[in-house]
Amino acid sequence: MRQFTAVVNPTAGSATGGGALHRVARLLREAGAGLEVEHSRDLAHAGEVARRAGGRGRAVLAVGGDGIAGAVGGALSGTGTLFGLVPSGRGNDFARVLGLPAEPAALARLLLHGEPRPVDTVELVSAVHDRTVVLGSVYAGVDALANRHANRARLLRGTASYYAGALRAVTTWRPAGYRVTVDGEEHACRGYTVVAANSGYYGSGRRIAPGARVDDGLLDVVLIRHTPRRLFFALMRELDAGTHVHRPQVRVLRGREIRIEADRDVPYGADGEVDAVLPVTARVLPGALRVLY
Repeated sequence: MRQFTAVVNPTAGSATGGGALHRVARLLREAGAGLEVEHSRDLAHAGEVARRAGGRGRAVLAVGGDGIAGAVGGALSGTGTLFGLVPSGRGNDFARVLGLPAEPAALARLLLHGEPRPVDTVELVSAVHDRTVVLGSVYAGVDALANRHANRARLLRGTASYYAGALRAVTTWRPAGYRVTVDGEEHACRGYTVVAANSGYYGSGRRIAPGARVDDGLLDVVLIRHTPRRLFFALMRELDAGTHVHRPQVRVLRGREIRIEADRDVPYGADGEVDAVLPVTARVLPGALRVLY
């Protein structure tokens, strides 16, 4: 029988995470599995807790949203430790792309009896973050600014906070000149954002890269060029279905190593949490994480 360590999100959303874990934990224990719960101080500490638990042969559960999923999954990348998710955050985009069940009994069965499957992770290297490993996507531009606004929102939660953050970001955005190098080949783009996606979803259910797969050893690189704001808002509405990729202002590339640079200080983020400024290099680590899904 599997032995689990659950690492709970240290942010204000941890109350929600605790509730989601309680329902699954009862079912795991009733089935005879061991479960210990660790409340991390911050995301860096969450990664440390996860590595220590994995070193003791335990499967590690990230309880929360994309931030803690990325922190814990990134820390376990390349270690062989079993990784599972109990989604309870605002976005849950990585859980969404894995197709995890929302019903506690179904999730508990998966964690108890599911066979682990290899999933790619993404290594980031920049002047600010010497080396960080994340799961979902790296996004540089207006979406990083929108995510910053969403994370700081006090009154709105979930998708509403992302839409409000996006509205605020777009109305103040100046087009940036990007230089994107994909497996050694340079591409220029002046516009709103560049996204290197392992997962197809970001921003609370938006299908930024509908063709991306978490197990193909590649990143889908989405470039959104400059367009009048009214057309950009129309494009944003199409993110829910992923049909934006058919617009002439959108270009999709694929590769294993992506370097993103800009002609001014452009913010970038990853898995909803990393907050820094370009340049950054993203490199896919094929099959580096064993995931229960």
